[in-house]
Amino acid sequence: MERQVAIIGAGISGLLACKYTLSKGFHPIVFESQSSIGGVWTKTFETTKLQTPKPRYQFSDFPWPSTVTEDFPNQRQVLDYVESYAKHFDLLRHIMFNTKVSGIEYEGFQDEIKAWSLWGGTGEPFSSKGKWKVIVEGLKIPSTEIYQVDFVIVCVGRFSGLPNIPEFPPNKGPEAFHGKVIHSMDYAAMDNEKAAEFIKGKRVIVVGFQKSALDIAMECSAANGVENPCTVFYRTPRWNLPHCLPWGFSLAYMYFSRFSQLMVHKPDEGPLLDLLATILAPLRWACSKFVETNVKRKLRLSKHGMVPEHSFHKEISSCSISTVPEKFYDRVEEGKIKLKKASSFSFCHNGVLVEGETTPIEADLVILATGFKGEKKLKDIFLSQTFQNAITGSPDDTFPLYRLIVFFPFLRESTYLDEFSLLGYTNNLSWQWCKIFKWIEWLISFLPLKSISPAKKKNEFSFSGLIRECIQPRIPQLAVIGFSDSISNLFASEMRCRWLAELLDGTFKLPSIKEMEKDVTKWDEYLKRYSDEYYRRKCIAALHIWYYDQLCKDMGWNPRRKKGFFAELFEPYGPLDYVS
Repeated sequence: MERQVAIIGAGISGLLACKYTLSKGFHPIVFESQSSIGGVWTKTFETTKLQTPKPRYQFSDFPWPSTVTEDFPNQRQVLDYVESYAKHFDLLRHIMFNTKVSGIEYEGFQDEIKAWSLWGGTGEPFSSKGKWKVIVEGLKIPSTEIYQVDFVIVCVGRFSGLPNIPEFPPNKGPEAFHGKVIHSMDYAAMDNEKAAEFIKGKRVIVVGFQKSALDIAMECSAANGVENPCTVFYRTPRWNLPHCLPWGFSLAYMYFSRFSQLMVHKPDEGPLLDLLATILAPLRWACSKFVETNVKRKLRLSKHGMVPEHSFHKEISSCSISTVPEKFYDRVEEGKIKLKKASSFSFCHNGVLVEGETTPIEADLVILATGFKGEKKLKDIFLSQTFQNAITGSPDDTFPLYRLIVFFPFLRESTYLDEFSLLGYTNNLSWQWCKIFKWIEWLISFLPLKSISPAKKKNEFSFSGLIRECIQPRIPQLAVIGFSDSISNLFASEMRCRWLAELLDGTFKLPSIKEMEKDVTKWDEYLKRYSDEYYRRKCIAALHIWYYDQLCKDMGWNPRRKKGFFAELFEPYGPLDYVS
């Protein structure tokens, strides 16, 4: 019987999930609340461009058309590319547009879930005992329908839908302001002509200092000049990049190569890699300083008091970097944009009052580029309180999504290793030898010998230590794609969808719930170490190759994708390295 898979969202992650589940013979149904595909790319600002260089932001089996020559294509070019991908693989016929999923509910033996030792009770992605009920509302023609499916893939994304509006004390919020207050999402929803008219001749305050805030400030400064300069509120200066070539050297070689990731401590990495990362720590610091000095010089950050106190490495480890619009700081010097540090603020009748100051900054319009409540949006999809708690976890933890794995070819096919036991320094001598063998295998993999491939027998699976960012072990028959950050979110979603399709097809099985939860804890420690207060973004940027290595090994692929020792070690990795 054909398995039905519900996919919530027809953004890039949803399209990829549709494509790869189709390739395994499943029947996907994609629910999209908008009237078109593309997710966040359907509604953006006029000046929005791709943040990631084009070669690193592409589908592995569908390259950019030759007509797109820019390294950073604009919104229209990106959307055309995504639409071409959907048409090429005939995905549109599987999408139900203008349909909003108002909730999902698991119909099965929920009382047994707490007692399960394996995902879904059996470790299998499908179960004859349970299905998901998907409640769908029609937006054009009011209606409610219920679908019963075998598996759900949630692709709602983190950066859309539910705006994050700061909270204010009574009578000090937007209600006290005589002007207008909108979120950047509302501004993006306007067409270009209406947006230009909306900001024209107004004193605008933009709250935020990430990419959306910078783009809006540029548009406001172009419309109003020095007569009505745009004021940008920020809390923390950022290492926003003017380009990807610090001092003429490609950033990709410093952060997107296999060698660069040897400088980073990894969860469950073992003694050899741990020692190597410690030895290479000064080089990691030097790479960060190399980029920082170029950014400071190029953007004249010292002159504007905008030098961050944290390192560039922290910025990239938390996926907080973005590119500065061209001539942004020129407009600051010209007086068209004003930068204002504001840890907190409140509204008054004629503007905004920054904490610690007595004179308000007068304004006609305040645009809150303060992000989105992605966690709440994801949580609210579930009708069950138990699943809501499981999907978001504790406020002090990252999202508990999954997960791990590696095969040891030196051992018998029937041997499975739990690396978490290794961390406890078990007295069993065989475990110690297994760990030694693992690092010997890693060293041998760089030698010009025939590559060592993982076992390809179906349903055989062993463990290493890396979160897959897809599966919550306490929620059966469900995956989340596209909710954590990477260097290229498109490519990260593609790799996860390929991994998920193999899981659904039975190529491998997940380990026990207990082992997966231990793995989440180890990954959580890594994120807190390098991302600090931004750890809940679950950014894999500093470890993306190592992460993809684990996905490859799970699927039975050779993770070494380059030709030759030096290419493997020093050349940057990108989507085309993973062409099947």
